[in-house]
Amino acid sequence: MPVYRDEAVVLRTHKLGEADRIVTLLSRRHGKIRAVAKGVRRTGSKFGARLEPFMVADLQLYEGRSLDVIQQAETLGAYGAEIAGDYASYTAANAMVETADRLTEAEGSLQQYLLLVGALRSLSRREHTPGLTLDSYLLRSLSIAGWAPSFGTCSRCGKPGPHDRIVPQLGGVVCDDCAPPGTAHVDAATLGLLGALLSGDWSAAEASDDSTRSRASGIVAAYLQWHLERGLRSLNHVSREVPPAL
Repeated sequence: MPVYRDEAVVLRTHKLGEADRIVTLLSRRHGKIRAVAKGVRRTGSKFGARLEPFMVADLQLYEGRSLDVIQQAETLGAYGAEIAGDYASYTAANAMVETADRLTEAEGSLQQYLLLVGALRSLSRREHTPGLTLDSYLLRSLSIAGWAPSFGTCSRCGKPGPHDRIVPQLGGVVCDDCAPPGTAHVDAATLGLLGALLSGDWSAAEASDDSTRSRASGIVAAYLQWHLERGLRSLNHVSREVPPAL
């Protein structure tokens, strides 16, 4: 199929030559795509703004040997400008697209695509605190990839909880019998927040305080780093500042 159409979210872009860009996309049906957008950096480009990071577009592409070629682009979700206008949202979105890039390959996943689009839409609409949206996205994307953490039963022996120790290498909470020596205890509020972020219980998540969110974010980052084998570069720049109350 030399010519095909698909919906896709822009993960990242790189300059190519004087006027072109290489665009890395996560598509709805074709997984991760690397394609060339010719002339997109020229002032008169018809679809340059539609192929910026965090944008969702309906694309027509031509299948090439190593890189596909984008022929048409129509905006489906114009999230880029709204996200870029808020630093916390922008840094969270960068961590999201880097995670999607690392977790998906050519075969892709419809669930990963829908999760990312929903998270970017939520950021652009300021539906939740960016840090909470990011941590929820990270936990859910890992779950879709087959690394669902356990915050209830022991991840090693299956003993019913609650348990108050977490070991990322073992998949979540562990009972006292399975916990390696020196494993730190985790308070109930942090465990409750992690469970709420994984399940999408936003009322419970938003009721958490700043210190609980900070502890939960540290656990999410450690869990992500363990399964990706190396950390996300963009995660180091994520702003965890809480926006002022309106």
